[in-house]
Amino acid sequence: MLHGYPRPGVLTLFCAVLLLSPVLGTGQTTRPADSPQAATRRGQLGTPEVIPTISWKDAGVFLGKEVFIVGKVVRTSRSKTGHVFLNFDPDYRHTTTVFIRRENAGNFPRPPQKEYLNKVVKVRGFVYQMNGQPNVALAGPERITILPDDTPSPPPVNRPSTPTTPPVTGDTITVGSYNVLNLFDAVDDPYTADETTQPKPPSELEALAQSMRALNADVLALVEVENRGVLQQFVDLYLSDMGYQVVLFEGNDTRGIDVAVLSRLPVGPVTSYRHLRFPDTEGRPTRFQRDLLQVRIEPPEGQSFDLFVVHFKSKGGEDEGGLAVRLAEARQVRAILDARLNANSEAAFLVAGDFNDTIDSRPLQALIGTGPTALTTFIDDLPAGNRVTYNQPPHRSMIDFILASPAMARRYVPGSYSVPRDGSPEVSGSDHNPVLARFRIK
Repeated sequence: MLHGYPRPGVLTLFCAVLLLSPVLGTGQTTRPADSPQAATRRGQLGTPEVIPTISWKDAGVFLGKEVFIVGKVVRTSRSKTGHVFLNFDPDYRHTTTVFIRRENAGNFPRPPQKEYLNKVVKVRGFVYQMNGQPNVALAGPERITILPDDTPSPPPVNRPSTPTTPPVTGDTITVGSYNVLNLFDAVDDPYTADETTQPKPPSELEALAQSMRALNADVLALVEVENRGVLQQFVDLYLSDMGYQVVLFEGNDTRGIDVAVLSRLPVGPVTSYRHLRFPDTEGRPTRFQRDLLQVRIEPPEGQSFDLFVVHFKSKGGEDEGGLAVRLAEARQVRAILDARLNANSEAAFLVAGDFNDTIDSRPLQALIGTGPTALTTFIDDLPAGNRVTYNQPPHRSMIDFILASPAMARRYVPGSYSVPRDGSPEVSGSDHNPVLARFRIK
């Protein structure tokens, strides 16, 4: 377990999940009924149930996404070099094409240009663009199914060209930090030990989505995400109208958990420190157990700032468990921040995430620092009874924070620091409470 704290058992029972209901007080609405996700069955992330089934005519709406495309193959061809093309319209140069490379054509028991001609098929693949038109590459027969001739075409979809969430306007933005508790899919990653963690159940995915909608953060630092694909699919299925782009680099954790950022503000340069080597408390070389992710946020009409996302090592259920590792990582983050501040005392940045330690701990105090370059914590803005972010007994405590550089602290909106939810995996989809703060950008 990541924190070493008792957690409720993770449910693995598949269940149908209802569409999101409105969240009071957030100004958000349910997902538009005609969105591509509306007809998608909610299963565990990474399973066929959550992949949209669409008409070939709508493939261009899903560039970069995995889909099931349904249509009747009315034209096929094989190039002189051996590539095979399946087309759903005689106007093959301007419509969706299924492309089979010559080296994959032999994977089919019969020539695919003959096998699928005049057949209604269902093809699974990622949509990409070639010569301005949507294509899907097909490597073998396991990803194409012949359907009955009378199979109806999937209903048309209409993805909004812009998010339904209002764009960021005004002088302030909301920044959040949230440990989302094992946002894992049902697909085995052979390069990590992800099989030791159950995929997040649909009920928790729905609860997490509602919690994140209620936050309505413009920029949200996330912790415990398995990979970029999982997060992108979660956003596509549950938060497609919120305008979020996904920022995630694979980190060092052997279980596969990463830190990430969702932003509906433009993103500039992104830096991962996962390969950085630095001395531990005994002078031996080490590295970040997960990563230190640095993301430049660039408001169109405001001042840019950097968001650093951390996830320090857990205590493993012991009072001082993992202290040396957390302390070494905190000191290294502080060294990186000091280099920024030494180069520019007005450098604007935030440090957010799961620090796995309390504000008075040695690692947090080393990171916060002292004197004119000390980071601001804003914790005094919280009532004494509302300082819990890890919300599972008996270890209820505040271990998630948003810290600010001196210049960024001057942009802070007084009284806006909050811990807005106190739930459980069943209620909010996580065993952590998020943290929110508002900052002026103009």
